[in-house]
Amino acid sequence: MEIAIKGMVCMHCVEAVDNALAAAGITGAKARLGYADIPDTLATPGSLSRLDKELEARGFTRITDAGTLLIERAKRSILEHVRDEDCHFNLSACIQDHLGVDYSTLSKLFSAREGRTIEQYHIAQRIEYVKELLSYGEMNISEVADKAGYSSVAHLSRQFKTITGMTPTAYLKGAPLRIPLNEV
Repeated sequence: MEIAIKGMVCMHCVEAVDNALAAAGITGAKARLGYADIPDTLATPGSLSRLDKELEARGFTRITDAGTLLIERAKRSILEHVRDEDCHFNLSACIQDHLGVDYSTLSKLFSAREGRTIEQYHIAQRIEYVKELLSYGEMNISEVADKAGYSSVAHLSRQFKTITGMTPTAYLKGAPLRIPLNEV
């Protein structure tokens, strides 16, 4: 049985959900980004209730309604879109292609449930990606702008300042160096 889990955004989250599965006594289950695969024989109401408590203690939630699941799938699609340098589609076409759902319908649902538009969420994720790239210290701002899909450094700088309240240069001066996960 596949269950969807809200709040998973990185590989550390996958590890945390694996720990929640184990703590709930669900053996043979495997977490992956946004989901967990549970053997059908272990997906009892009691074990799912224990899992819900373990997930909540770790900041996650099991998704049980279709609207929330669609929004989480849209968020994952946006994250992939932000980080895919080879994607040459605009955001709406990319999401529509990945999810097979009319963009305007999804946009209305997303705004109603999230309190912000898909575009606002997309911009926030792009800025998070830019912050990540800047923190590594391996690229200059121009290279980061190009990798993150900005048409110019000026466009990146304006959007970065609007979202964070500081310029990319100011962020660099105050940001601690990011340690790659494989070096921790």
